[in-house]
Amino acid sequence: MSVIVRVAPSPTGRLHIGTVRAALFNWLFARQAGGKFMLRLDDTDTARSTEEFAQGILEDLSWLGLTHDIFARQSQRIESYKVAAEKLKAAGRLYPAFETEEELERKRRIQRARGMPPVYDRAALKLSDLDRAHLEGEGRRPHWRFRLDNRHVVFRDLIRGEVDIDTASQSDPVLIREDGSFLYTLPSIVDDIEFGITHVIRGEDHVANTGTQIEIFEALGAQVPEFAHFALLVDAEGGKLSKRLESLSLASLRESGIEPMAILSLLARLGTSDPVEPVSDPNKLADSFSLDKIGRAPARFDPAELDALNARILHATPYEAVKDRLAALNVGGGEAFWLVIRPNMEKLEDATRWWRVVAGPFEGAMIDRPFTARAAELLPAEPWGEATWVHWTDALKTETGRKGRELFAPLRMALTGQPHGPDMKSLLPLIGRNRALRLLRGEKVD
Repeated sequence: MSVIVRVAPSPTGRLHIGTVRAALFNWLFARQAGGKFMLRLDDTDTARSTEEFAQGILEDLSWLGLTHDIFARQSQRIESYKVAAEKLKAAGRLYPAFETEEELERKRRIQRARGMPPVYDRAALKLSDLDRAHLEGEGRRPHWRFRLDNRHVVFRDLIRGEVDIDTASQSDPVLIREDGSFLYTLPSIVDDIEFGITHVIRGEDHVANTGTQIEIFEALGAQVPEFAHFALLVDAEGGKLSKRLESLSLASLRESGIEPMAILSLLARLGTSDPVEPVSDPNKLADSFSLDKIGRAPARFDPAELDALNARILHATPYEAVKDRLAALNVGGGEAFWLVIRPNMEKLEDATRWWRVVAGPFEGAMIDRPFTARAAELLPAEPWGEATWVHWTDALKTETGRKGRELFAPLRMALTGQPHGPDMKSLLPLIGRNRALRLLRGEKVD
C-alpha cells in the first residue's frame, strides 16, 4: 500500500503553529514511508475563505520546505460531494430535517433540564411526506442529517491505541445546510476516498468525530483509512494555545526572524521521546520520525525555547546558506564577517547591528573617557590580526594596572556600544585602526 496523507487547512486565516505541527507530522510520515503528502484547501466556507489567505498558506508551507505532492481545493469539487450526498439519500442515511436553530436550542435546554444529554431526538424521521410538504410550503428549507447506526465504533488509533466511540451518544450530524452548502464532514470524507488517503494524522480534538466519520466511510462503501490522533500543544504554563494569537501565526514568526528549520526542529520533537535539537534539513527529521514516539500528554510550546533553538540553528549555518539574505539586508563583509558574528546571532537581522559597528554610521558608548583616550594613544600600528587585541590590552594592563571587566568593558562599549558580542580579537581587525581610533575618542563615525 502506498502511503498518502493530507493536511487540510481552511483559508480563513494564516497558518497557526498548531496547524503547522499537523502538516509537519503528515509530511514526515509520508517522506519516511516513501509516500505522498497532499495539501487540500477546505475552502467551502465562502463567507470567510479568501484567496489572500489561500496564497498565504501556500507561501508559508513553501517557506518551511513542506512541499506537497497532491493539491486540491474543495471549492472546485462540489459535484463530487453532491454525488456522494445523493448516494447517502438513496440509501436512507441522509434525511431532511426542518427545525430552526432556535427550535433546536429549545430542545437542548429541555433535555439538559431533565438531566439528559442534548442529543437530537430524530423528530424529522417521524415526519410524513405530507408533513414535509407542509413545512416546505411554509417556506422552510431542510438541512440534511446523517443517520448514525447508534453503535460502538471501535478502531485502533496509531497513537492512542484502541478507541471506542458510542455513536448513540451523539446527534446525527448535519452534513448539508439549509442553503445547500456542505459542512466540513462530507467533503472531507469524499476527498479522503477519492484521493486514496491511507492515514489521517490529526489533533486529538477530532477523536470524538472519528466514529461518525467511520460510519460515513462505510455507508459510502469505502475503505476506512487508519487514524492517528496526537495531543495538542499547550502554552508554556500548560494553558490552551489560542489560535487567535497572531504572534503564533507562521507569518508572525517568520516576520520576527525565526528560521524555518528552528520551527520544524522544535515541532517535530515536541511531545515525543526524542530530544529537541537543531536540525538543518527537514529530510533528516523524517529519518527519526515515528508515531510510536509521540506521547499522550499535551506538548508545551514555549516561544523562549523556539528563540533559543533559532540561535543554535544560526550558529551552525554556513555562509553560503545566508549569503543572499545578508545581501538583501545590505550586510557586506563576506564570509569573514559572518564567521565572526555568527556565534552571537539570535535572529539573522542582528547582523545589521554588527555591520553598522564595522562599516556603517555608528557611535559607541563612552563609560570611561580618560581611559579610552589613553587606549587610543596605545593602539598598535596596522596591519592588524587576531593577535592585535591581546597585544593591545596587555599593553593597557601594564600601563594602567587594570584587568578583567575594568579593562575590557570600556573598550568593548566604546567600540561596539554593546556590553556583550563577538570575540573582540576577531572583531577588532574588521573595525580597523582609523575607525577604532575615532570611536575611542568618542567621535561618531560615518
